[in-house]
Amino acid sequence: MPRPTAAQLAYGSATVIVSTIAMLLLSQTSTGLGVAVISAAALALGLLVALTVPLPRRRGRHAATRSTTAVHPVGPGTVPRDVPADAPAPEPAPVEHPVHH
Repeated sequence: MPRPTAAQLAYGSATVIVSTIAMLLLSQTSTGLGVAVISAAALALGLLVALTVPLPRRRGRHAATRSTTAVHPVGPGTVPRDVPADAPAPEPAPVEHPVHH
């Protein structure tokens, strides 16, 4: 399992702190069992948030392979990907000029 990023740690910690305070204030509990249940719920919520933060994309070797598989537009002067490189270029379509009288 990869190590958590700084963003994951920050979001998870902030979630634990804010949710603990909010649940303690809203429930107005003063028993040890109530505080323990709220703390456990806040930790679980913080862990869930930390794990769902999107990971940054990797750079380097993987970025190069992604750029070569990018979709290139097909237009005048370009060769579609399914045509071999040594295939002859297609003949351009004849251009019809309007006749002015």
